[in-house]
Amino acid sequence: MTFPRTTVAGISLPRMLIGSNWMFGWSHTGHAADTFIKEYHAAAEATFSVISVFLEYGIDAWMAPFTVSGVFIDRVKEIQDRLEKKLILIDTPIVNVDDNAAARKETQAVFRKSRELGASFCMLHHASCEQLVNKNRKTMDRLPDYLDMIRELGMKPGLSAHMPEVIQYADLNGYDVETYIQIFNCLGFMMQVEIESVIRVIHEAKKPVMTIKPMAAGRVTPYVGLTFNWNVLREKDMITCGCLNKYEAGEDIEISLAALEKRLPRLEGRDSPAKQSIVK
Repeated sequence: MTFPRTTVAGISLPRMLIGSNWMFGWSHTGHAADTFIKEYHAAAEATFSVISVFLEYGIDAWMAPFTVSGVFIDRVKEIQDRLEKKLILIDTPIVNVDDNAAARKETQAVFRKSRELGASFCMLHHASCEQLVNKNRKTMDRLPDYLDMIRELGMKPGLSAHMPEVIQYADLNGYDVETYIQIFNCLGFMMQVEIESVIRVIHEAKKPVMTIKPMAAGRVTPYVGLTFNWNVLREKDMITCGCLNKYEAGEDIEISLAALEKRLPRLEGRDSPAKQSIVK
C-alpha cells in the first residue's frame, strides 16, 4: 500500500514524513532516554530497519538537522547505497545568522554541506530563523538573504517554526518560502500559543505545512496523537513521525492509515500480566 501523498514545490511527498528525534537522541524527556536512543541507534542496522518499514509504504522523505551530525550524514549515505534508492531529504540546518560577513560565509558553508548531502529541501531551523523575527514590524529581517543562498544551491527553501508568527510573517511579506514546519499536537506541548490558534495559523498558511511532535514526544499514545492531527489538518499538510524501532514505525503507519480511512486501526492489544477480556 502506498501512503497518500501531496505536492510541495513540484516535488511529490508522502503526507507522513520520517522524523529523527528518536534516532538522533533527542527524547524531550531526559538524559536517560537520550542516552538509550543514542546507544540503540549507534548500530546502523537499527536506523536501516526503521527506514525500511516506512519505505514499504512509499514513505520516502526524511526530516532532520542532518548537517549538525557527522555520524548521520554518513548514515544517510550508507542507507541510500544499501537501498539503492534516493530518499527525499528535508534538512533543517542550524546556522549563524549574525549580521556580518564572517557569519554569512559560515552559513553558506552549512548550506553547501546540505546540498552535498543531497537535500531537496533546506529549511532554516527554528533556533536560527526565529532570531530574525521582528514582532513590532511583523518582518523577518535579512531572511531573503538566506533564502537566496538556498535557492542558488538548487534546494527548496523553507522555515521551521516553533513560533507561529514565522508562518504569518513569511506569508505577509511574500518571502520566497515553499513550505513550513510547525509544532502541532493535542496537548499543546512546546507550542507557544493555544492549540486553537495554531491550527488556524496552519489552515491559513499559503504553503503546505509539515507538522512535528504529533505525540507530544511520547506524552500521548500514537493512536490519540496521530488520530487528532490527521483529523484537523488540511489534505496538503503533513505529519512528521519519529520512531525508535521498526515496530513503532509499523504501528504509527497503520494508525495513520486508519485515521485517514475513518476506520479502527488493526493492531495487537497491549501486553499485561493480568489482561482482562475488555482489553484483549
